[in-house]
Amino acid sequence: MSLPDDWRDWQIEDEDALGEDETRLLDSEAGLARYSVRALAEETGISKSQVSLALQRCLQVSLARKDRKTGVPRANTKALFDFIVHGLRYVFPARPGEITRGIATSFAAPVLEGRLFSSGELVMVWPDARGNTKGQAVEPLFKSAPYAVRRDKELYAMLALVDAIRLGHPRESKLAANLLAEYLG
Repeated sequence: MSLPDDWRDWQIEDEDALGEDETRLLDSEAGLARYSVRALAEETGISKSQVSLALQRCLQVSLARKDRKTGVPRANTKALFDFIVHGLRYVFPARPGEITRGIATSFAAPVLEGRLFSSGELVMVWPDARGNTKGQAVEPLFKSAPYAVRRDKELYAMLALVDAIRLGHPRESKLAANLLAEYLG
């Protein structure tokens, strides 16, 4: 599954893209360093202490488990998928807010472009001053999501699909769940 080349819904700045060295690092064995608490904090804009606590909670409830060979936490994709599809909307409900400028999410994001057609509804956006889309504000799962998705198009696609599940009607939620299953595959 791939996103269109013009997947960015914001004004691009140098900090948004990974450099060539960072891209090579992700593709190599040394890419395991990408999953350290420090690296995750840097990539997501979440503090190191919050990343550490989140990893501990995920390990405790089996949404993540440590890799037997490397000891690096890995997502338990089946449990994570089940939680997203069946429980996330109750734990992290999303309510459309005021009209604002931001980054398109849910059915307006590039990952669902051309797959769903709305009946004239306003699109959903994560409020962000650099965003290009005007729509109804929806609070992201974490306040730094707009920062994180500018650095990682796969994360952008997955978080937009999660929002489609949180916000969508059954048809939208089912399509988003099927696409998310492909990403988590």
